[in-house]
Amino acid sequence: MRAALTIIIAALCCAILASAATAQGFSGLARVDPARSGLEESGQGVTLRLTISQPVAYRVRLLADPPRLVVDFREVDFAPLGTPDLATMETVTALRTGRVGPGWTRLVAELAAPLGLDTAQMITGAADGSARVEVVLTPVSEAEFAAQVARGQGGSEAFPAPSASTPAKRRPAPGGKLVVVLDPGHGGVDPGATRDGITEADLMLTFARDVREALLRAGDYEVVMTREDDSFVSLETRLTIARRAGANLFLSLHADAVEEGIARGAQVYTLSDEASSEALAKLAYRHDRDDILGGADLSGTDDAVAQALLEIARRETAPRTMALARAMVGGLRGKGVRLHKHALGSADFSVLKLPDIPAVLLEAAFLSTTSELEKLQKPEWRAQAAEGIAQGVAAWAAEDARLKALIRQ
Repeated sequence: MRAALTIIIAALCCAILASAATAQGFSGLARVDPARSGLEESGQGVTLRLTISQPVAYRVRLLADPPRLVVDFREVDFAPLGTPDLATMETVTALRTGRVGPGWTRLVAELAAPLGLDTAQMITGAADGSARVEVVLTPVSEAEFAAQVARGQGGSEAFPAPSASTPAKRRPAPGGKLVVVLDPGHGGVDPGATRDGITEADLMLTFARDVREALLRAGDYEVVMTREDDSFVSLETRLTIARRAGANLFLSLHADAVEEGIARGAQVYTLSDEASSEALAKLAYRHDRDDILGGADLSGTDDAVAQALLEIARRETAPRTMALARAMVGGLRGKGVRLHKHALGSADFSVLKLPDIPAVLLEAAFLSTTSELEKLQKPEWRAQAAEGIAQGVAAWAAEDARLKALIRQ
């Protein structure tokens, strides 16, 4: 058993917002996909796979009398899972789900015999924004099972209240400052790209801090970070943080990796037109209506109308978003930062689906290329790139203000 694995696994993230209550009495913000979920036996062990519509906080532990696996999730709607047929299963005798604690749900698998926790992980990064939780149980001795149960009971049974870490409601920046939200990609159970023990999540957190300092030195900005440490923050929560901070722009920071060949240079992405329709449909369905579009109360509005309003907002914001992307490229180029041959691009990045806030994603470098990894680790290069970003933000802000003044006239 790998030493890195523990009985208590906590993916601590900012609180997931509760939407309108469903018939089950909880929001169902994340939903189980039954076609991609299930139990699989291998010898005397078993693997639990659950695919949910988006990442959420979760924790895993074992309990005794009877032996059972317990997985707690931050609000997952298990209704689509139905009642699994366990008639052919030898390792699992019962499977049940239900609410436990404010804003939390629980899955319990009763075991025919004591099994130990081998691995537990959340796999993120799917194109549709879903996440897959995999828990592998293998045969262990009675003594080892008892030890794992004891370690699990060492954790707290208490659940954080849904509002405990929810960002404050949308607020204007003091003194009319421009609010810049920096989003260091990945974090916690989602390390992103990894090479030689170095993770994209760690690199981008360090880089985000450099960018924050450059912005604070360069202009009259308020800078908000979607995470301040190596913690897991769901995609939906990253957008909520931006919304409630009153963001004027949103910048997500990443370091890409390619499976084959060598790639170099920074790239700036916007949300593609092809991706926007589906993204806004999901947004209209999943979010609190007062959080997805600033200044418009969409509560009580059906999904089709909400999606139409979101699409109007996105179309109005799209030119400003493209201007931001071009300004970012110009600022980086002006500071001598190497750019990819395709410096501007668009793709289906879920984190860019804020309909009325200009949002871009910067692939700062390619983690899979040795020279690129080395420069990401150099303070000098990070400072150079951070200054380029600050220049890009300043150029965009000045042009955006000028165009708004023309429109008012």
